[in-house]
Amino acid sequence: MEEFSVAISRATQPWKKNGRIQHIILFGSYARGDWVDDAVNGYQSDFDILVIVSHKDLTDVAEYWYVAEDKIQQSAAISRPVNIIVHTLDEVNQGLLRGEYFWVDIARDGVALYELPGGALATPKPLTAADAYEMARSYFSDWLSKIDTALEGAAFYLSKNYNKDAAFTLHQALERAYTCFLLVRTHYVPRSHNLKFLRSLAEDKEPRLIDAWPRATRIDRRRFELAKRAYVEARYSASYEIGADDLAAITAAARKLREVVEAVSREWLEDLREKAGL
Repeated sequence: MEEFSVAISRATQPWKKNGRIQHIILFGSYARGDWVDDAVNGYQSDFDILVIVSHKDLTDVAEYWYVAEDKIQQSAAISRPVNIIVHTLDEVNQGLLRGEYFWVDIARDGVALYELPGGALATPKPLTAADAYEMARSYFSDWLSKIDTALEGAAFYLSKNYNKDAAFTLHQALERAYTCFLLVRTHYVPRSHNLKFLRSLAEDKEPRLIDAWPRATRIDRRRFELAKRAYVEARYSASYEIGADDLAAITAAARKLREVVEAVSREWLEDLREKAGL
């Protein structure tokens, strides 16, 4: 809230000068009370925070939230990663009125950390099973093929020893896998290319996705970081380096993730189909 105040302090436009944080809501495993803290295997649940603001332009992370996120990341007092999504009240309420699972879950399980009077969340209108099935089926059909396209592209770059291009394309395969899962399961994916954030949101919904990424050893964690950084650094940084062994391990993780995403998504679709009587 302090950094947001600084970001709008010199504004002249009324929407920006009068900008407000209307809600701050904790969601995910810490809101539900089923978080995981498994130090042996290196798995810890993250804190997930929804910030609701008064104008769409105030959702721009790079302009209004980057400094706050950076300070949170560097704070020794915060014991685990914090993921922040920023939306307007209209966006959240539209999702609730459409019955999108992601927003309905937040309305049901979320813990309000801050609320400005006068901006209530809409009453959720759950989707019918038939509508939920059709939406999820469409997402699955579209995004599963996109995962395969990226994996094929990465294999081509690997065959040519174009390591940086392979790393970037593997990042795309991983991002698409998490996007596929999240859209099928929740009908929502954040405006983010951060693999760690996407992984956290997906694993919070489906623990079987955790197995795709070993994280107990330093080399396991380093390889995930190489994949995460590839979105920017594999394209633009001369200092980014990645070897054949790392690429092979990331490729194996991406293929395993793709298999698990397909399996759990098909289970979810079959359950929705049965509920819809189709």
